[in-house]
Amino acid sequence: MSNIVAIVGRPNVGKSTLFNRMIKRREAIVDAVSGVTRDRHYGKSDWNGREFSLIDTGGYVVGSDDVFEKEIDKQVELAIDEADAILFVVDVESGVTGMDEDVAKLLRRVKKPVLLVVNKVDAANRLHDAAEFYSLGLGEYYPIASINGSGTGEMLDALIEALPEAVEAEEITLPRFAVVGRPNAGKSSFINALIGKDRYIVTDIAGTTRDSIDTKYNRFGFEFNLVDTAGIRRKAKVKEDLEFYSVMRSVRAIEHSDVCLLIVDATRGFDSQVQNIFWLAAKNHKGIVILVNKWDLVEKDTSTVKEFEKHIRSQIEPFTDVPIVFISVLTKQRIFKAIETAVEVYQKRTKRISTSKLNDIMLPIVERMSPPAYKGKHVKIKFCTQLPTAYPQFAFFANLPQYVRDPYKRFIENQLREQFDFTGVPVTVYFRKK
Repeated sequence: MSNIVAIVGRPNVGKSTLFNRMIKRREAIVDAVSGVTRDRHYGKSDWNGREFSLIDTGGYVVGSDDVFEKEIDKQVELAIDEADAILFVVDVESGVTGMDEDVAKLLRRVKKPVLLVVNKVDAANRLHDAAEFYSLGLGEYYPIASINGSGTGEMLDALIEALPEAVEAEEITLPRFAVVGRPNAGKSSFINALIGKDRYIVTDIAGTTRDSIDTKYNRFGFEFNLVDTAGIRRKAKVKEDLEFYSVMRSVRAIEHSDVCLLIVDATRGFDSQVQNIFWLAAKNHKGIVILVNKWDLVEKDTSTVKEFEKHIRSQIEPFTDVPIVFISVLTKQRIFKAIETAVEVYQKRTKRISTSKLNDIMLPIVERMSPPAYKGKHVKIKFCTQLPTAYPQFAFFANLPQYVRDPYKRFIENQLREQFDFTGVPVTVYFRKK
């Protein structure tokens, strides 16, 4: 199980820009107006072969200084509690502020690695200005410019060196199905409905599930562990931010699950927070089933299901080959269909395709639709095989693999899905030198 790294700091210091650079994708909203990051953002990153989950602790609401201070306290306290290491980002342009000092005061008390990151050091004269941040009492600092990546390599080297060794999850023979989603979407109620007893506390107040709990479950002749991942624990010193805490706990559960049952509240829709959880599961190569709960509360006509499903698929492009089941935990509508679908996705995720069968089917497709010529060079694919990993990964061997572009890789992935049915499962395709 990989480590969690939290990015903390006051508004408008460039946390989201650093987050986007580290996950190699523009995902968080970046704007010059302080406080625009209203949602938290979660992603997967790696450096020098070491993977870790990354959390941008944004979500500051535009308002008075008092509001900002309360939000800072919440975010930093929660990050300290759950993360394995913390990147504390400050801004060389504004120098040390009162808010920076408040955050530093909290961080000086923790026993976890804290890296002080001085952002916007994009000119030589600003290196001298950065020395001011020694006054925060956090030791060495790392000058970077997140906008262009300057200095981030040295920062990441230090981060990887400081991270504790990732603890391997205990060997579990049974598959794990993690029930994930926003607070109060119906995760605990879903498990209670399945097992027929109130093992989990269920109320109308978001965040009553305090820890992740495994329940052994057998359905359709298939035994597995069902896990409620809300995992929200209340601590006296933590001002509760249930949304943030819920997802931080879910991050860990997602990473060592096999299939994620992503529960969506139909009355709230497939919003950005749900998308964040979806992409975190996808980046961790987990099987995914989307369950649209509270469907009994939605006013419907003949096209409602199609429109809702179309909207969800538009939000998860290009990974749209995911089963969507409309359920109602309250009336138990299609809850067993949800489990049946999850079992099918697990079986597809663990599917092995023989090399001979893979070549018999894929090589004729490649011959009919070969990679486009690049710089006058023609790519010839000679052989393919499935890699011996826990999830579907395929290697295609070619004379010039470096000239295979992303659109063709997506074409091959789609053909693999079509020919071998990997619905609900992320598929990775590599092109290697023959």
